[in-house]
Amino acid sequence: MNNAQPITGCRPGDIAENILLCGDPARVERITADWEEKREVCGVREYTIVTGQRDGVALSAASHGIGAPGTAILVEEMIKLGAKTMIRIGNSGGLDPATEIGDLAITTGCVRDDGTSKTYVLPEYPAIANWEVVGALVEESAITGAPAKTGVTWSLDAFYARNAIAGPNDSLLSMSVGGYWPSHFETRIRDMQQARILNCEMEAGILLTLAGLFGIRAGAICVVSDKAPWPGPSKIDLDNNMTACIEVATRAMLRLAGSRDL
Repeated sequence: MNNAQPITGCRPGDIAENILLCGDPARVERITADWEEKREVCGVREYTIVTGQRDGVALSAASHGIGAPGTAILVEEMIKLGAKTMIRIGNSGGLDPATEIGDLAITTGCVRDDGTSKTYVLPEYPAIANWEVVGALVEESAITGAPAKTGVTWSLDAFYARNAIAGPNDSLLSMSVGGYWPSHFETRIRDMQQARILNCEMEAGILLTLAGLFGIRAGAICVVSDKAPWPGPSKIDLDNNMTACIEVATRAMLRLAGSRDL
């Protein structure tokens, strides 16, 4: 009997209950650098999955690629194989003027501005991070001294259409081909800032939606890699403080698994 999941090919026993998620497949190696008994259980498309142990706790690290559709596939298959807790480690743009590049943004909930989550459930359904996950991330950020802020995340589709470059005199400029930018795109960015949204990224919304629907714990912590609207493409730094982000998320997961004192 073939028990393999159709996309990742993973089978029962391949996946730990505790999973650290990331977008970039190359980041899986970085997340698992000090794990023991590591084995790669998936290397398909954007999905790289490694299972191992740290401090005696079974963990998996899995990449989901960019955007909600691919993330939903991975999350569904991991839950079907027994995942109980997921934490996303990612990059994001800082919408709150108080954020600085290198800050860690801990998601408390999401504005669901993606198409995939709306396919699953009505738009009014909330995407809320599990309170235990948020608490563990906040505690471990404080213990490690990492600069962290909590707040609501704008989880969106269409990286170029939803972002903008900061122009002169507080204007916003399109990032899309040929300057394509309907007027309501600018309004959406302004509205998110008025609503005190902390940061923006592309996957936390679907993760938290599916976690709520399917009864698992989930949360997200992202490095602020650029300010939104962009001062310019040269101002993005995907690696700034990522080591701290990985360590905070990992320590939080170990805390949630009961290997560390609360």
